[in-house]
Amino acid sequence: MNLAILILRVGIGGTLVMHGYGKVFQGGGISGTAGWFDSMGMKPGKVHAWMAALIEIGAGVLVVLGLFTSLAAAAMVGVMVVAAWTVHRHNGFMIMREGWEYTFVLAVVAIGIAMLGPMKWSLDSIIGIDDAWDGYIGLAIAGGGGVLAGIGQLVLFYRPPESLNPS
Repeated sequence: MNLAILILRVGIGGTLVMHGYGKVFQGGGISGTAGWFDSMGMKPGKVHAWMAALIEIGAGVLVVLGLFTSLAAAAMVGVMVVAAWTVHRHNGFMIMREGWEYTFVLAVVAIGIAMLGPMKWSLDSIIGIDDAWDGYIGLAIAGGGGVLAGIGQLVLFYRPPESLNPS
């Protein structure tokens, strides 16, 4: 079980780290990401580009290390809720159509890891909190807290342009 959770943590956490890395260092870099965020209604774009990139990198590293795992998973869920709503929801579920499948899978796996806990091969285990926030507490923190954080960010900052607002 320790190896299985480690594989999940490294796989999903590493994926999120690379996603954040791309926002900063690939394509148009943070300026390009900021312009994209502005165009979709996440203003100010530069603030949200940095927030998204740093949360993805930071939460991904924490999940890989198994440190504050449920809180890191909550951050992953929150950023995936925002991405699903702002970028992918109009495209249906399937990722091949730019749908929300990818964000859903990352969020669900993050919640599962929070519920199972990081296990013994983690920094949480070394400091003695590896089973403090798992089970239903992990579900509440990662699932509930992550969804609420994502919704909160959307309510406070998401102002889509008319071309993206189907109402």
